[in-house]
Amino acid sequence: MLLDYNNYSLVGLARVIIQYLIGVALVMGMRACGFRLRANALSMDYYIMTCPMVDEIIRETVSRALERDPTLAGRLLRMHFHDCWIQGCDASILIDSTDDNTAEKDSPANLSLRGYEVIDEAKEELERQCPGVVSCADIIAMAARDAIFLSGGPIYDIPKGRLDGRRSKIEDTINLPFPTFNSSVLLKVFGQRGFTPREMVALSGAHTLGVARCLFFKNRLSKFDLTHDVDPSLDVQFAKTLAKKCQAGDNTEQPFDATRNSFDNFYFNALQNRAGLLSSDQTLFDSPRTRGIVNGYAMNQAMFFLDFQQAIIKMSLLDVKQGSNGEVRTNCRKIN
Repeated sequence: MLLDYNNYSLVGLARVIIQYLIGVALVMGMRACGFRLRANALSMDYYIMTCPMVDEIIRETVSRALERDPTLAGRLLRMHFHDCWIQGCDASILIDSTDDNTAEKDSPANLSLRGYEVIDEAKEELERQCPGVVSCADIIAMAARDAIFLSGGPIYDIPKGRLDGRRSKIEDTINLPFPTFNSSVLLKVFGQRGFTPREMVALSGAHTLGVARCLFFKNRLSKFDLTHDVDPSLDVQFAKTLAKKCQAGDNTEQPFDATRNSFDNFYFNALQNRAGLLSSDQTLFDSPRTRGIVNGYAMNQAMFFLDFQQAIIKMSLLDVKQGSNGEVRTNCRKIN
C-alpha cells in the first residue's frame, strides 16, 4: 500500500497528523530524558541552514522508487538495520568491494539487499543542490523512515548529522543476528546493544515488510533435528506450502506475512498462527518471555506503531560517527 501525499481522505489526513504529533512527542520525550546525548551533535534541524530541502528530496526519491517497485520498502528498511548493526549507522553497507578489500555488502548475509540505486539517486540530487553536505548515513536513515510511512506505517522524524564511516569489511557481518537464533539469544544480542525485550520485538516487526529466501529457512522443512523431520513450531499446512515453494531453489522468496508491501501488524498475527517464516521470528511467540508482547501487538496495531517508532529512532543512533571519525562521502559507494 503506497500513500499519495496529494490524495488523502479526511481520515487519512487525520491519521498522518496524529502520527506526526506522536512522533514529535516521542523525540521530545527522548531528548528530555537525555537520549540525544548519545549522539552528541545530532539534531532534528541539522541541515536547516545548509540543505533545507533534504527531507523533500529524499522523500520524493523514495516515493518514485516505491511507485516503480513497492518491494523496495522492505529492502530499504532492512538496509538501514544491516547498516546500523555493523559499526553503527555510518553507511558502511554502501561501500563497494575493491581488489584488496571485500566489503559488507558482499557478505552472504547481505547479498539479497536491494535499493542501493535509490540511495545513489538521492545522493546525486543532494550533491547538485548542496554539495558535500548530506551524509550517506543520514540518507539511509531518512530513506527507511520514508519507506515505512509510504507503506502505511507510522510517521516519525530522526535526529540528523551522522557522518559516513571509512571501514567496511565482510568479516564484521558475523555480528548480524542469525535467522536461527532463539529468543534467549536474541534478547542477549539486542540487550548488548541497549535494547529492551519490548524494543527487540518491536524492531522484529520490521519483518512486516519484505521477504526471506528459502536458503534461510529451509532447515525447518526437513531433517530439522533428531526427533523431528519438520520444525514442530511450524503450522503443518504452512510447512507443506513452504516445502513446495522451495523446490524452485534456495533463492526463492517468501513474504514474511500476507501483506508483504504494507507496514502493519499482520506479522504478529502470523506468529500467532505458527506461520513465522524464520526460526528467529516464530521463537518470539513460542517463548513465554516475549509471547505477551507479540499478542499485544497482534491485537493493537497502534501500540506496535508507537513502540516501533521509539525503537527505530533509538536504533538510528547506534554508534554514529562524528568529527574526525567520519566524513561526508561524495560518492556513497567509495570512501573519499
